[in-house]
Amino acid sequence: MRLLSFWMSHGEELAAMIERHLFLVLWSTTIATAIGLPAGIVAAHRPRVGRPLLAAASIGQTIPSLALLGFLLPLPFIGGIGPRIAIVALIVYALLPIIRSTAAGLRSIDPAVIDAGVAMGMTPRQLLWLVELPLALPSIVAGIRIATIVGIGTATIAAAIGAGGLGEYIFRGLSMVDSTVILAGAIPAAVLALVADGALTWVERRLASGRQRPSGTMAIAAAATLLAILVGTAAFGSTGSGAIVVGSKNFTEQVVLGELLAQTLERRGVRVTRRLNLGGSFICDRAIRSGDIDAYVEYTGTALTAILKQPVEKNPDAVLTAVRNAYGRAGLSVLPPLGFNNTFAMLVRRTDAEALGLSTIDDLRRVEAQWRPGFGYEFAERADGYAGLLNAYNLRFSTPPRAMELNLVYRALAVGQVDVIAGDATSGLIKALDLRVLRDNRGYFPPYYAVPIVRSAVLLAHPELREALDQLTGRVSEDDMRALNAAVDVEHRDVAVAVKEFLQMTLRE
Repeated sequence: MRLLSFWMSHGEELAAMIERHLFLVLWSTTIATAIGLPAGIVAAHRPRVGRPLLAAASIGQTIPSLALLGFLLPLPFIGGIGPRIAIVALIVYALLPIIRSTAAGLRSIDPAVIDAGVAMGMTPRQLLWLVELPLALPSIVAGIRIATIVGIGTATIAAAIGAGGLGEYIFRGLSMVDSTVILAGAIPAAVLALVADGALTWVERRLASGRQRPSGTMAIAAAATLLAILVGTAAFGSTGSGAIVVGSKNFTEQVVLGELLAQTLERRGVRVTRRLNLGGSFICDRAIRSGDIDAYVEYTGTALTAILKQPVEKNPDAVLTAVRNAYGRAGLSVLPPLGFNNTFAMLVRRTDAEALGLSTIDDLRRVEAQWRPGFGYEFAERADGYAGLLNAYNLRFSTPPRAMELNLVYRALAVGQVDVIAGDATSGLIKALDLRVLRDNRGYFPPYYAVPIVRSAVLLAHPELREALDQLTGRVSEDDMRALNAAVDVEHRDVAVAVKEFLQMTLRE
C-alpha cells in the first residue's frame, strides 16, 4: 500500500526515470548491435580473427559494473558523469551475447544451402544478405534479447554517476535504508525486463517458425520506429540549456543539501537540473571541475584534506581561507558556510557506553582488543580517517574494520555487527538508534563546515545565483540538519517535501 502511494505521489518523476532508463538501454543496445553484428559475421567466417573478438567481448562482460564505470570515469571524451559513460558501459556488456549469437546462427546453417546458393551463381555478399542472415535471424534476435535484458538490469547502476534512470530510486532507498523507495525503482526495472523479454521472445519464435519473415518494408518501419523513440528520449536525455545542474554525494545529508540548493534557486526562478546521489567526494569534485555539474555542497575539512591533500588544520577560518584560495585557482567559488559543522563522530551503543564507562575516544583503548570497528568507504581510506585516528589516539584494534555504505554503518552498530563506527555529527540516526557520541578529547577531527561550491563562470553568467544562495548563509544549524536527516532516515519522509517545509520556515519573506 505504501509503495502504491509512493508511485502515485511521484508519478511524474517515475515516468521521467523510466524514460531515461529506456533511453540508456535503447541507445546502448542499438549501438552494440551495429558493432556486434559485423563482429559476429567476421567471427563466423574468419575464426582466426573471430576468436580474439569473442575473447575481448568476454573479458568486457566479466568486469564488475561499478569497476567499469570507475575505469571509464577519467577517460577523455568518454568519461565524466551523465548518460555518455553509462551508454559506453552498457555497450560493453551487450556486445558478447550479440557477437556470440550472430556467429552461432551463421555457423548453424546447413552447408548444403550455401552450396546451392553458390551453384546458382550468388556472390559472397548476396549469400550473406539473401541466405545466411535471414536464416540466422532467430539466433541474432535471441542475442539482442539477452543484451536488452542485461542492459535493463545493469542500467540501474548508471544512477551512481548521474546518468539517471530507475537506479536513482534504488540508490536513494539504499542511502535512506528504505525498502519502499528501493522497490519503487526495482519493480519497474523488473517489469521492463519482463516486457522486453516477452516481446523479443515472441519475435524470435515467429522468425524461427517461419510464419513471419522480415521484409525490407518491415525492417524500414522497425528502424523508423526505433529512431523516433531515440529522438524523443534524446530530447529528455540532454540537459536544457540555461539550467543549473546541482549535484550531491550519495548519502542522506548530501541528498538533502542538494535538494536545498535546488529549491532555493528555484524559488528565485532559476531552472535547475538535479544530479543527486552521484557518489563520493572525488566523483563530485571531478564533476564540478569538468563542468558536468555547476554546484554542490562540500565540507571544508573534506575539501582540505581529502581533495586538496593539504595537512590537517584545526582552525575553521584558516581551513575556509585555504580551501577558498585553492578552489579559486581552479575556477570554483566557495560560498559562505551554511552554518553547521558536520564533523566526524565516533559512535558506540549507549548501553555499552554506560556499562563500560566510555565517554571519550581515548576510552576505546579499554575495548580495542575485543571490539570490531566499522566505517564508510571514504573514512577507511582518507588521510583524516581511520589510519590517522589510530595514530592520534594510539589505538590498535585486533579485528580489521568492516567497510560499507555510510548509512548502513549506523544500523550495523545498532544490531551488533560492529561495535564502534565513525558517523556524522548531524546524523538523525544517532538519537533514533540510541547511540552515544564519544568526545574527541585530543581534537583529532578538523572542522567540516558545509559550504556551497559553485563554478565561478556560472556565477558570473548568472549573478542571481549568488544572491539566492546567500540566503542560506548561516541559516542551517546542527539541530536543523539533524532534524532534516531524521525526517528522511527515521520518518521516511520525501526529501523534497522535508526541504520545502524547512525553506518555508527559514526563508520567510
